[in-house]
This record gives sequence, structure tokens and C-alpha cells, in this order.
Amino acid sequence: MSDVRSTGPNKSAEPGNTVGSDDQAPEPRVSIPLPITEAIAAAEQHSQAGRLPEAEALCREILRAQPNCAPALHLLGIVTYQAGNLPSAIELVRRAIAADQTNPIFHSNLGELCRQTGNLADARAAFETAIALKPREAVYYLNLADLTTFAEGDVHLAAMDGLARDIASFPAVAQIQLHFALAKAYDDLGRYDEGFRHLAQGNALNRRQIAYDETQMHDTFERIQATFDRRLIDAKAGVGDRSPVPVFVVGMIRSGTTLIEQILASHPSVHGAGELPDFSRLVQQLRTGPADSIEYPECVPSLSADRLRDLGRDYIGGLRRRAPGALRITDKMPSLFMYLGLIHLALPRARFIHVMRSPLDTCLSCYSKLFIQGQHFTYDLGELGRYYRHYAGLMAHWRGLLPPERLLEINYEAVVGDLETEARKLVRFCGVPWDPRCLAFHDTQRPVRTASAIQVRRPIYRTSQGRWQAYRNHLGPLVAALGELADPATRPQG
Repeated sequence: MSDVRSTGPNKSAEPGNTVGSDDQAPEPRVSIPLPITEAIAAAEQHSQAGRLPEAEALCREILRAQPNCAPALHLLGIVTYQAGNLPSAIELVRRAIAADQTNPIFHSNLGELCRQTGNLADARAAFETAIALKPREAVYYLNLADLTTFAEGDVHLAAMDGLARDIASFPAVAQIQLHFALAKAYDDLGRYDEGFRHLAQGNALNRRQIAYDETQMHDTFERIQATFDRRLIDAKAGVGDRSPVPVFVVGMIRSGTTLIEQILASHPSVHGAGELPDFSRLVQQLRTGPADSIEYPECVPSLSADRLRDLGRDYIGGLRRRAPGALRITDKMPSLFMYLGLIHLALPRARFIHVMRSPLDTCLSCYSKLFIQGQHFTYDLGELGRYYRHYAGLMAHWRGLLPPERLLEINYEAVVGDLETEARKLVRFCGVPWDPRCLAFHDTQRPVRTASAIQVRRPIYRTSQGRWQAYRNHLGPLVAALGELADPATRPQG
């Protein structure tokens, strides 16, 4: 069955789509293959391929025949989640559990959905139930570890230690999950050397499972900088869509972008849209030249004013469907830093907030997370440091090209040190009046789908600052790759 954690939301689904809402388009008519298990398998294939209306229609056909069919209720919940309707998704998964309380996947997915809404007590209970039903399933411990501050004697830590003694009997994916869960637990306990041993093993094993072409990635950074120069920016300035609505929150992953969006989304005039795939998808459709053979970034110089305007208008259309009445809408897909020059040409009134954090803390946080998908550069310390250098270089390039009134650079450590000053700076930059609710961001009720969903439910805390120091003797490859971006005082001792 589908698992929210392992698959994540379908990236082609738009929040606000008809699935799971009251105002639905006519359902596609889908005949039910027999037996029911085959129909569920077919619906699951539709879901995984992003064909959400077909998946929904088939699930509803099954439920008309068998109203308490737990697998169909659960899958309809997953499809509804993919379409962005989180409350309805939770209700459907709860109904699936009421029909069949013995399936650990149902409980695990309920836990993940509750985590994203900030209902951490129900999330924890759901993950613990999943573990009780299937105590050798490593991913359930990983899910629980994200919610837990471990102490000596923790029963789940003891269980993970027991599984680790037999870790060779597990498939590679489960070994990776168990290593990351144990690394989190040992970090909580202050047993940093043991924790890093698990981090290193989990990352190394995961790196062997993925294909990452570092040379190609670095070439992409260089091509972007070579394409976007002052002449190009000046030649196409001001031709795009003039909407002032979008605010792009960008930066390296794990740099604090979720916190910044949560602060802004606590303002009544700002809608936090989360990490949107929209602009990246639109860029993938941009091609010029013979047989549309020229892609981003080389296609940009030949884009006409009309195409740039259409690009901006198409993006704004997607934003407006999410929050028609909002004065500002944030898009916090961190990797959009790759496209800032093009975004500025397509949306000349868009605002950019670049979130910066200690490079070592940022990179260690990346290395400590097992991402649901992508982020392939994070599983080797040397590759991670070199990627960070290229990111920093590209941001320096944009800094020299973008109008200064369009770009605000904000420091995570400054936000932690003086929330109100930095929050006022953010709100002022967005052109909306100050609202004190921005200081109570942790009370804001909105779905958060990122790896920082738990952290933004808490008031400002400082425990993440300087976290790298506990691991300094293990970070040699990272420090070497960062070069001058790492303070000389941070070099490993001994």
C-alpha cells in the first residue's frame, strides 16, 4: 500500500484540486475489475502516476460496493492528501483504521498526516501503534524518532538497539532507516560519536543506492552564471507579469526557510503555500531553437517578451487558485535559487528572501536527515560541502544582478537572537503592515509538509545553533570542501 513517508505527496497534484472536496467535477466512469484487490491495485497505480481523478473515481466505485473496505478508504485518504486536502485525508485514514485496526501502514500514515498538521500527540500515538503491530519495521522507528527526545532507558531505543544487532538481516532501505533513527536517538543522549557512526553508515549506504552526477550538477551552476549577465537582465527588464503577490523564500535546504515562511504565514494578509513545484515545472516546458532542443538556462536569451510575460502569468494563476484573496503568497521551494534571474524577468515585482545559516550547521543538518526524495548531494560530506560552495557562489552572482529592493537576505541566527526585529524586517519587506501574530508563529494552524514541520510548532529555540561543534572531529571532509566558507577555528581537533 501507499505510504505517505515513503512516497510523499504527488508533485503534480495542486492543493485545491477536486479530490476530496465538496465542489467536485463529474467523476470519470471507471469499471471495477474483479476481484476488489485488483481494483485497489489499479487505483494505486493511478495514484502513483499522478492520475488523481481516476484513482479517486475507482476508490469511490469500490466504496459504493463495499462501504467499509479499509484499503479503499486508506487509499482514498492518500489520494486526497496528494490533492492537498489534509483534513479530509485524515478523516478517511481514520475511517480505514476503524474498519481495520491491524494494518500498521494505516497507523503510520495517520501519524505522518497528523505530524504535518501539528497534532504531535496523535502522531506519536499512531507511530507507536504501528511499531506495536510490526516491531521490526525500521521506518516506523524513524518516523517516531523525529517526534521524540530520547532519554536513557527509552523502550523504543532499546528496541532499535536490538534490531541493530541483527541489522545485516534487513534490506538496505531498512538498514538506512534504522541508522538514521539511531543517530537521532544518540544525538539526543549526547552520545555523539556513536550517533555519527550511525550517520556515516546510513549516509554511505544510501549514497550507494542513488545516482548522483556531481560533475553534471556543478556544470549546471556554471552554465546558469554564464547565461545570466548584466546585459541579459537589462535587455529584458520589466517585460514580465507585474503582479506583486509572490514572495520566494529560498536558500540551502535546512537553512531555516520553513521558519521564515511560518513567520510570514502567521500574518493575515500572507498565505504560506509551502514548497511548490510550479515554477520548476514551467521551466521544464521552456525550450527554444531547432526542434525545441535548447533548454534552461541557454534558452532564456531567446525568450520573447510575450513568453516571459506568459511564464509569469501562468505561475501567478497557480498561486491565485491557492489563495485568491491573499495580498502576498509565499513559495518556499529552497531550490528555486537556481532560477532567481529568470523569475525576476518573468515576475519583475516578485520579492526574494534569501535565508542564510551557519554553513557547518546547515550542512550537518542536511547530513542528519534522510530525505523522502531528491537532495542526492547530501549523503557524502565532501559532495555536500562542494554543493554548498556552488550554491553560495550562485547566490553571490544573483546578489550582483538583482535590484537590491527585490532581495532581502536574512540570517537564521539573527532571527533566533532577536525575533521581533527580524520579523518586522520581513513583514516590512513584503509590503504589508506589522501584525504581532507573526511573533506567535508556532501557534499558527497550517499544514507544513517539510522536514521542519515539528520545529516550527515550537517557540524560538537556540539548541540548533553551533550543533556542528559536537561533531567537529568527524567533519574533516566537509570543512575541507567548504574551504574559506568554514571558519578556520572549526577545523577538526586532533
